Amino acid sequence: MTKELKQEYTLRITQANKTQLITILYEMALLYVDEAEEALATGDRTELKNAVRRIQGCMCELMDSLHMEYEIAQNLLQLYLYINREVAKAALHSDAESLKHVRPVLDKLLAAYKQIEGQDTTGPVMGNTQTVYAGLTYGRNDLMESAADPAANRGFCV
Repeated sequence: MTKELKQEYTLRITQANKTQLITILYEMALLYVDEAEEALATGDRTELKNAVRRIQGCMCELMDSLHMEYEIAQNLLQLYLYINREVAKAALHSDAESLKHVRPVLDKLLAAYKQIEGQDTTGPVMGNTQTVYAGLTYGRNDLMESAADPAANRGFCV
């Protein structure tokens, strides 16, 4: 993941509600699947293992967010476990076919949560975050983001 993407995801996470956080995790998992496929194509075992570890990290976060009292959570858990098994197989056997099984599942889950996003009117999960302002600079029509008061009033409030 590039530095710019990390910054973009960080900003989105700080402003996201619960549903948007799930969507972001699916997007990140798909990005890591791309990285794993690229590592398989180039034969880079270290990068493949790193990408698989990141995908599994996303799946662990998604599993931890499940409310198991609902029936749909059981179904989602089975899908997340399936994804974990398939990416582990891909890393163990350098098998691109296993990663091809993962992508459609994540794509469908992402599409479903994108639809749900519009119905979730709750506010951001994170409070007390940095305020970010964006605007055009004077020179080359570049978008410039700046943080206001980066050290003041951040973290836990007592």
